[in-house]
Amino acid sequence: MTGFSTEQESFWAGEFGEEYLKRNPVDFEEPARVRLFARILSRTREIGSVLEIGANVGNNLRVLRRLMPEALLAAVEINRSAAEILAQWGEAEVFNCSVFDFAPQRTYDLVLFSGVLIHMNPDRLPEVYHMARRASRRYVCLVEYYNPTPVEIPYRGHSGRLYKRDFAGEMLDAFPELVLVDYGFVYHRDPNFPLDDLTWFLLEART
Repeated sequence: MTGFSTEQESFWAGEFGEEYLKRNPVDFEEPARVRLFARILSRTREIGSVLEIGANVGNNLRVLRRLMPEALLAAVEINRSAAEILAQWGEAEVFNCSVFDFAPQRTYDLVLFSGVLIHMNPDRLPEVYHMARRASRRYVCLVEYYNPTPVEIPYRGHSGRLYKRDFAGEMLDAFPELVLVDYGFVYHRDPNFPLDDLTWFLLEART
């Protein structure tokens, strides 16, 4: 795919995205992901469909399938190789495109971001938030690096590729109908279920 509008899109669609697949194979960190998403889902009700933005090879969706065997699953993934692996799994509808080119044709009970917003061009985040809100019938879940103020972090020798900020707070400010249901932190030194140091937020639309 060509013609991306941001450097970050080209970065993840290209060679670096291919290398990422090797570092994060199918079933990567599966037990810890099961624990994380079981906790998040325990704070929801009536989830029949999930859309993950930036699903890569679908490690999160594979866990969600185990936890919700009947749910409809869908994914947006910019990297062609990752999208092909996910499509071969056969359990999710896969949209191989940039998030900025994705126009949801339906709504989903839960829209999920996990380690994705941190890698997007900060100037384009409002577009992503609005797309997620359009796509969400009820819940939005964000599992990202948190910082109370925006900050850029060097990422594997690259600049302009990783940012921390209060993504959930920005969505709450942009959409008054969203409320914070719950939030939590996962720690890389957890003795049983370690993950990267991530903060998760579950938002719900209440009108």
